Amino acid sequence: MRDSLSAQEIYTQTVRNLPPTERLRLAALILNELVDQTSLNIEESATWTEQDQNDLLNFSLQYATTALSDAE
Repeated sequence: MRDSLSAQEIYTQTVRNLPPTERLRLAALILNELVDQTSLNIEESATWTEQDQNDLLNFSLQYATTALSDAE
């Protein structure tokens, strides 16, 4: 017999039975902890440069223009 449960098993057996407000509180706790851990491990190379942001903006605008013209 294994000692640990999978995330799906924990969700099915425990989390799903919680009231919605408690499920949201649990999700917030998990996400906040992950953000705290991740922010400590961010390398400078993992951040977006101004050029990266401009490229994303340009791509998004081109995509939106294409999507809107196709919808018409």
